[in-house]
Amino acid sequence: MPFGEQPAYLRVADDLRNKIQQGVLAPHTRLPSQARIRQEYGVSDTVALEARKVLMAEGFVEGRSGSGTYVRERPEPRLIARSGYQPSGGPTPFRQEQAAEDSKGTWESVSTQQDAGPRIAARLRVKPTDRVMCTRYIFRTEGEPMMLSTSWEPLSVTGRTPVMLPEEGPLGGRGVVARMAGIDIVVDHVTEEVAARPGLASETAELGGVPGHTVLVVVRTFYTGDQPVETADLVIPADRYRVTYHLPVR
Repeated sequence: MPFGEQPAYLRVADDLRNKIQQGVLAPHTRLPSQARIRQEYGVSDTVALEARKVLMAEGFVEGRSGSGTYVRERPEPRLIARSGYQPSGGPTPFRQEQAAEDSKGTWESVSTQQDAGPRIAARLRVKPTDRVMCTRYIFRTEGEPMMLSTSWEPLSVTGRTPVMLPEEGPLGGRGVVARMAGIDIVVDHVTEEVAARPGLASETAELGGVPGHTVLVVVRTFYTGDQPVETADLVIPADRYRVTYHLPVR
């Protein structure tokens, strides 16, 4: 195939995508049937089927059991601000953002003790058999699930202290920096790695969406010197939210 020339199924998908983006095919409208695509574009059944698969993989359409394929509603992505942390301590970025925007943000959490395991042990620089406090969160904005977070803290640091449970005690919900300061640990830097991947079925079931749709994953780790004191995975649906960073210039 000559350079720059698209396969037929991509040309069909491009045209249908343009119609969706321009509103010719509105949200919740049924996508033209495979037979109609074949007739309208003069292509084979295979090409028509592959074009529909492309649009489904891109998240523009969705299949409804026993009914057909429909145009998905794609809301304008909202922003999730990542503002680093305040050395003086304070609420987590999510709580700060909700207060600043007067949003109706809620969250639920559950904490359990477990072995670190190889993956988390490498991130916290502990042994796989060392115990950690694992806390799972689901964050909602106006009732809509918008982020999952799972954090791990080594119990060699927080065990038998007032901050062992992140959401309980005198500093419950105050964020890692303030909580660690409460046990005389100074958090002096944090790293965040941002990546994208297909969402797991368990994640999309909680966030709302289709397994395989893209999610953003922020891998965050807080340090005191070169010792990690907390690491977390934040999972965000990429079709509904964007991550924006506000960083001070020194």
